[in-house]
Amino acid sequence: MNEYEITIAFDDEAQKWYAQNDDIPILLEDASLDTLISRVKQAAPEMLEMNKLSCTGVCLIFRMEAQAVMA
Repeated sequence: MNEYEITIAFDDEAQKWYAQNDDIPILLEDASLDTLISRVKQAAPEMLEMNKLSCTGVCLIFRMEAQAVMA
């Protein structure tokens, strides 16, 4: 099985979520987390195929990054 870890984080300034993985490669953003995850699931196999990587047995692992600002 080919596993790809997708990093998800929220950009406070832009008020959008973004998802990134350099191996696929993929970088997407959306205002809705649910929509973003759906878009990644749809785009990842297409990007793998375009980059001549195997899209058989792909497992996407979503990792949420949290940032804290302390004053």
